[in-house]
Amino acid sequence: MSSPYTFLVLGATGGTGKRFVSIALKEGHHVRVLVRSPEKLGDQADKVEVWKGSIVDDLETIDTDKLVEGVDFVASMLGDKEAQRYSKINLAFMEKLVPSMKKQGVKRFLYQAGGFSRPYGGSLSPILWIMRNTIARGYNGQHLDNEAVTEYLATQANDLDWIVHRAGIYSDGPSKGVLERSQSKISIAPFVDCADYSYRLLIDPSRDAVHTSDFSCYKS
Repeated sequence: MSSPYTFLVLGATGGTGKRFVSIALKEGHHVRVLVRSPEKLGDQADKVEVWKGSIVDDLETIDTDKLVEGVDFVASMLGDKEAQRYSKINLAFMEKLVPSMKKQGVKRFLYQAGGFSRPYGGSLSPILWIMRNTIARGYNGQHLDNEAVTEYLATQANDLDWIVHRAGIYSDGPSKGVLERSQSKISIAPFVDCADYSYRLLIDPSRDAVHTSDFSCYKS
């Protein structure tokens, strides 16, 4: 690594977010987090720059210009199943955050969505659509919010280097291998592998994944 970067991680106390923070710290980067409950950071609390706030309760008061000032990369692993059941909370925050990222010259933005969320202008395979509306129907609010964010990025933010990772996250557990980007195949993966993939995607010096909303799958 030539020099350390500054990352802003949203959703840093979640399963993937915690592991993303660990990777960035291990690689020698500076990490800033916006969290509702700093105590959930555990041992990471003393190693990161903590901003306390909730995108639900503090949307109007969070100074997003200051939040992203000096930041190179932003990674969003936000998700609140219950709040998203009634409102598109992620979309509301992105509509405030994205203009600030543009203003402050953020290099790249990664938004983690679920594999059951449709890409903008696209569709799900029949099997994924059936699964979304059966075993994953309780998460439909999250899927709709993710889809709204993806549409917003695709229609209002193409002057920003954004990437949507439609991840097949299932739970905690040991690594199963290395994920790679795929337009058609999705692998069910633990938090650690999804975090590793998102980190690599975010810092990739090429622009191959910019303005894409692809799956991730294990290398064969």
